[in-house]
Amino acid sequence: MSERVMPGRTGGLITLVAADALWADLTADSAVPTASGAFTCSLARARVGYVLLGGHVVATVRASNGQWSVPEAEVRRAAAELNAVRMDRQDLVRIGPFRGAPRQECNEETPLRWRRRITGELQELGGPERAARREDGRPYHLAGIDWRQILVEQTRDGTQRTWWLPRAVVRLLDAAEHAETQWVQAARTRQASAAVTEPPSHPRQARDAGGRQTTSPESPTAALRPYNKELEGQLYSVLSRKPGTSRKVAGWACAVCRTAPATVLDHCHEHGYVRAPVCQSCNTQERPDHLYSNDIRVANRYTRLFHTDTDDWLRHWHRCPGCRARTTLPLPHLAAWTAHIACRSLRPTHRAPRGRKPCGVLRVSWTGSQNAPRSCLLTVAVDFCPSGEHRVLARVPYREAAERFRAWLAETAPAVAAAAGPDRLDGLPAQFRPVIADTSGEDLELF
Repeated sequence: MSERVMPGRTGGLITLVAADALWADLTADSAVPTASGAFTCSLARARVGYVLLGGHVVATVRASNGQWSVPEAEVRRAAAELNAVRMDRQDLVRIGPFRGAPRQECNEETPLRWRRRITGELQELGGPERAARREDGRPYHLAGIDWRQILVEQTRDGTQRTWWLPRAVVRLLDAAEHAETQWVQAARTRQASAAVTEPPSHPRQARDAGGRQTTSPESPTAALRPYNKELEGQLYSVLSRKPGTSRKVAGWACAVCRTAPATVLDHCHEHGYVRAPVCQSCNTQERPDHLYSNDIRVANRYTRLFHTDTDDWLRHWHRCPGCRARTTLPLPHLAAWTAHIACRSLRPTHRAPRGRKPCGVLRVSWTGSQNAPRSCLLTVAVDFCPSGEHRVLARVPYREAAERFRAWLAETAPAVAAAAGPDRLDGLPAQFRPVIADTSGEDLELF
């Protein structure tokens, strides 16, 4: 896009109104829809010293005439980062409502907490349709993103409404929330240091490119550090009880996507070991879609887990010493792999306007458990067949499924397979650990 001279541009700074126009112009062709008023709505927090644009923090400065402005170069940089994001509208993440979620108070000092804001507005307005038609002038954007255009509402059992956003947007908003938290913490630290070293009547001064006096909180944000196996081999039951663990996790980048800030510790529920810190998006992507405790649907997202991003996910799952030593996956994931990969050729198809499409929805259940491999049996079936059939495709013993997975792993991810096996690790527990129930929140379990 060619450079444009914006109204109100002076020495590299532009007014908030001009910045709104520039942001809308630069992101007009972005895959992620943006909102007007990103700088001037109250949620923008421009008069607190910063504005969130996607996952980017843009500092605001106030000139001697009292007018707030932002650096044009930072607006362009944030727009370029947003334009580079690719969004799949079919790859959705549930954002609420969740039963039993802790209540959080929202006030002027509260950071973004975008999930709480979206859920609160939808519950207040009665759904996404009324939220889209709101005309009261209240802010509707989050970090410059118009979430109304991409929100999806789903109804379960005809009664419970749930709300979903594309995974790319969830990662953007998580990054924005992390960046804001880091910015606020840095600003408070600077203010505390200034109160000790400088008289209160002489605030820190800066000068813009034209020599005019401005006041700015200077907004460096702490960079996320990559995860380098710092927690490898530690038990989740022990580590989760240590003070300061959650604060330590928030400093890492997600170990899977490596772009969003980590929010939770992913762990293996069969062996109890910590895998790595992950973001909320990757957390929910990995979660099996359980119908019952021993019955899951094989959703479309398994295409990413076992095809598109398979090397990253296999490497992540094998961060658990138990799974790595036994060259397998936790039972729900192994069952999903068996249905999605090993039994793919058995799934019937039906004629469709554009060729043929797979029949119904895959479901896999099991009897017994991985603790008694000889008695554990996986059953792969098809539900919701267009012709009204509910057919069983295959019954696969656990040991056979595990052997098939080992052979597939050696072909698909040789590096992961080479690091696995019983001779690769010593000191494992002699017996399998029981499956650990995760009661941290509804529909957020990891296996």
